[in-house]
Amino acid sequence: MMTNEGKIDRTLRVVVGLVLLSLVFIGPESLWGLVGLVPLITGLVGFCPLYRVLGLNTCPANNR
Repeated sequence: MMTNEGKIDRTLRVVVGLVLLSLVFIGPESLWGLVGLVPLITGLVGFCPLYRVLGLNTCPANNR
């Protein structure tokens, strides 16, 4: 599978995704926290469709 996210990018996405997702259960308890699923999933998979559209690639190994 092609990846277009580097290690730091993926790590930050997972952390941000978990923080946003925690807003569903802790804090304001708003469903807006479900937006955190997007960075969480893209961070776990290693592929961001928006990066593909914009032609960005933060993965050091040229599109494994």
